[in-house]
Amino acid sequence: MIRNLENKDIDKIMDIWLKSTIKAHDFISKEYWESSYNTVKDVYIPIAKTFVYEDNEDIKGFISIINNEFIGAIFVDVDAQNNAIGKRLIDYAMNKYKKLNLAVYKENKKSVEFYINRGFKITKEQVNEDSNHKEYIMERTI
Repeated sequence: MIRNLENKDIDKIMDIWLKSTIKAHDFISKEYWESSYNTVKDVYIPIAKTFVYEDNEDIKGFISIINNEFIGAIFVDVDAQNNAIGKRLIDYAMNKYKKLNLAVYKENKKSVEFYINRGFKITKEQVNEDSNHKEYIMERTI
């Protein structure tokens, strides 16, 4: 089931975020992500509309939408990956928002392919200012 984030869910989604972001972005140091933890928790999650995927009262993933169009995060628990949870979350967001865009690291080929398969198009390539790695800006409009 997909539902709105509740305050009691913050620690769980942050645990999912940290473990899965380190796994997905192994080309960036673990310390970079660990140092970003509080910014994600205290700045980005509060300004986003976040939806969690819950299975038997256990959160398996989440998606955060900023300004009703920017996917700031979509992460699935490392132990629950490859079960179509990410697809369900992105489909949920695509049904709710007419236009969605995101930034994804070019080196994260699995995620780039995932977004292309969901109908997103690469609109721009740039260097991420914080990490100095190349990223794509992708967009999907209904």
